[in-house]
Amino acid sequence: MNTEFIEHVKKLLASPQKIVVVGHKNPDGDAVGACLGLSFFLNRLGHKTNVIMPNDFPDFLKWLPGCDDVIIHDAEIDKSIATINNAHVIFTLDFNALNRTGNMQQFLEDCDAKFVMIDHHQEPDDYAVATYSDTSMSSTCEMVYHFIDAMDELAALCVEVSTHLYTGIMTDTGSFRFPSTTATTHRVIAHLIEMGADNSKIHEQVYDVNSPDRMKLLGVALKNLNIMPEYHTAYITLSQKELDQHNFKKGDTEGFVNYALSVKGIKFAVIFIENKQENIVKMSLRSKGDFSVNTLAREHYQGGGHTNAAGGRSTQSMSKTISEFISILPQYKNELTDAS
Repeated sequence: MNTEFIEHVKKLLASPQKIVVVGHKNPDGDAVGACLGLSFFLNRLGHKTNVIMPNDFPDFLKWLPGCDDVIIHDAEIDKSIATINNAHVIFTLDFNALNRTGNMQQFLEDCDAKFVMIDHHQEPDDYAVATYSDTSMSSTCEMVYHFIDAMDELAALCVEVSTHLYTGIMTDTGSFRFPSTTATTHRVIAHLIEMGADNSKIHEQVYDVNSPDRMKLLGVALKNLNIMPEYHTAYITLSQKELDQHNFKKGDTEGFVNYALSVKGIKFAVIFIENKQENIVKMSLRSKGDFSVNTLAREHYQGGGHTNAAGGRSTQSMSKTISEFISILPQYKNELTDAS
């Protein structure tokens, strides 16, 4: 984070502002934690903030402080548009291109507010007057912590903000096991615990609230696991029918792809999830070592993300999507073999 970014933001926030904090479509723990954490922090500085999400987020995050006040754009379109149009400043967190907000994109592009971006994904767009982009960071929540520190406002941390930021860091690092977790990340986590984040309770609320339907759906996913040892690749499929049979709710497939990646010898894993409502096959891609799923997702699946974690989509049927996926693997065989 450079001093120019902080000085610019300090000027924007020099007097009380109407602020909107926006996360990406299909918000995860990092997006929700970062948005709520920043919102609570800015409120403590005397600003008036609203958090808007493009669509709903998983139930396992709905215990977080302030969740009931989050505006869900798809469900409250008029309120969302009015809030956006009244904003002086809009913070966009955990994404770096406005098309990641789905149906909100048009309204964000048309508003008069000044944008501030805080994000850790690759290849950011140039829509913000102030951008804090760092792909080496474990999570956007860790970046929000460093932003608060750079603002000389760590004293404004409270139990709620600490809980939000801990949750986002924990979920985006796979409970601190991914390579992006650094010694600094652990120091941040230690401070958040000191400031009131109950690490044991947070873990329980996020990971130990599985419904019977979700556990049975996991069983189906594991049954559908396909392993291609010659490419060090494994993939899982879930059809719309299988989702419907298990009363699928948003967030139920979170983390399923990691089971495929955990197989011995596997360096690249994908889960393909059919979505009949949007007429797409949604994909989550994970990798080990230096094999970039971000590059693969951008080149083939209208997606992107990080080196070891990315998302994408296909507008073809499930069967055609899988056939195409298998057909492109040979061109990555050497990279997958050499990945370390």
